[in-house]
Amino acid sequence: MGKTDLLTEAERIHREVLVLDAHFDLAMDLLDRTERGETNVFRTVFDPPFREGGVDCVVSSIFVSQRFLPEQALRRGLDQVECLRREVEHWPERLAFCTTVEEIRSAAASGRLGIMLSFEGAEPIGNDIRLLSVFHRLGVRGLGLVWSRRNYLADGCPFNPVKAGKAGGLTDLGVKVLREAERLGMWIDVSHLNDEGFYDVMELSKKPVIASHSNCRNLVPSPRNLTDDQIRTLAKKGGVMGMNGCSIFVGNGPGPFTAGDLADHVDHVAKIAGIEHVGLGLDFCDGFPAPPGESDLLPSRDVIAGHGRISELTAELLHRGYSKNHISLVLGGNFLRVLEEVLVS
Repeated sequence: MGKTDLLTEAERIHREVLVLDAHFDLAMDLLDRTERGETNVFRTVFDPPFREGGVDCVVSSIFVSQRFLPEQALRRGLDQVECLRREVEHWPERLAFCTTVEEIRSAAASGRLGIMLSFEGAEPIGNDIRLLSVFHRLGVRGLGLVWSRRNYLADGCPFNPVKAGKAGGLTDLGVKVLREAERLGMWIDVSHLNDEGFYDVMELSKKPVIASHSNCRNLVPSPRNLTDDQIRTLAKKGGVMGMNGCSIFVGNGPGPFTAGDLADHVDHVAKIAGIEHVGLGLDFCDGFPAPPGESDLLPSRDVIAGHGRISELTAELLHRGYSKNHISLVLGGNFLRVLEEVLVS
């Protein structure tokens, strides 16, 4: 097939299978834009690319910028939940807030976009484990223990070198929160966790674990990417890792990088662990303005121009000989398998 034919076939696949992005900073950007006075944000900014790319479900992170820590972390987390849930309530014919796989499938079947919530760093609960169940009652179903910084639960892996004491694994509170999250029926996400914490989670968790937006360290030596041993360990737990579209995790050097470079990471995971452990966690961020004083938090360009263009990756996988069945696993089937096992109604 030529390039045009591959893209046409990829777009057809996106219409026929369930497409799930396991990581997008939707709630953060939605709240920021709303506070700046923008209106109809979801309809005008986010929905057109979701429709164009055939996206059926997106996991929105709850992420608190450094400037709100520590005093405003809880409030900021709650504000993001409320802002996103209000959007869903105002547009029920298009949006569906989901906490189960059944709800995801139902939303997709009716042409609605399913939205789930997951912590990207547990700063909103601080050191109060009881707040985890409060957020669970509000619909949060994923727990990324850390972002790229230290909190009460564990150490993250920073983007750039920082002066700090010796890194550690999960704290005693981190162990308790992990166990509480699994009891509640929340998935555990190890993206952004340092290596010591990663192996603690692998040893302590009783259910499959995800790395929602991490690539392969063998290809790009960033601490945010997973080593081959980590990928195999994650796979043995039945977990899935979502391919991250930020260029600093996709390729080495200045780039530019493309969907082909991202497909190299799919190939690598499939080779060493199996295609059953690959998903999408694209972490698109080109459209986000950097918060004041935090321009270093957006250090790269996305290798794919947003959700409307993710069929470029699918076309590349078709070009490399992946079957429609295997592609459907990458696009959403693998993450759905984990969610079915982990989530509790």
